[in-house]
Amino acid sequence: MITNKLASQLRALEDEVLLMGNMVEKAVAKALDALKRRDLDASRQVIREDDHIDQKRYEIEDRCINLIATQAPVARDLRRIIAVLNIASELERMGDYAEGIGKISIMMGEEPPLKPLIDVPRMAEKASQMLKRALDALVNRDVAMAFQVCSDDDEVDALYDQVYRELLMYMIEDPKTIKRATFLLWVAHDLERVADRATNIAERVIYLVTGKFQEINVSKY
Repeated sequence: MITNKLASQLRALEDEVLLMGNMVEKAVAKALDALKRRDLDASRQVIREDDHIDQKRYEIEDRCINLIATQAPVARDLRRIIAVLNIASELERMGDYAEGIGKISIMMGEEPPLKPLIDVPRMAEKASQMLKRALDALVNRDVAMAFQVCSDDDEVDALYDQVYRELLMYMIEDPKTIKRATFLLWVAHDLERVADRATNIAERVIYLVTGKFQEINVSKY
């Protein structure tokens, strides 16, 4: 039956998205760990492995296009494919932010971070939790969980504000710290954007379940 075949292919497509989400989650964690340990080889590995994430996005896109062309999906099935297309795009951008942190770490060279990394790892942990919940919401078609992901973005924004103010004070008190402070600001900004992308995924889940586009939480940045 064509219908059963489409259902099976859609499930396989979502499995690929979950796999890609796992790849992104690991990339963000590895980028932060390499930054904290000043492990430049590990940072280079994060940069190289972003190619795998990019490739996974292209594979998912190709499968989505093939399904649309051959199965002529309608209504909920079509929304499901469109949602997957958009979520894969969001995940690919998250991978780029992990790659960006790897590049910043290399630019820092052997120099230690300007200050102990406390709030930046919290941002990374919170953003990763948001990504996990957004994908759980996708699997379980859980709109309430998706809304919670959108609300959680405020906490990441608050941490970013805190990091920004703190680093600004370093720069005001000693202009020699501007370069090193700027590196950490870039890292914090990348993590803030990871959280924003998790929010976008949650909004896509809400669209998938309800059929309605909703911009739940507009980031202040």
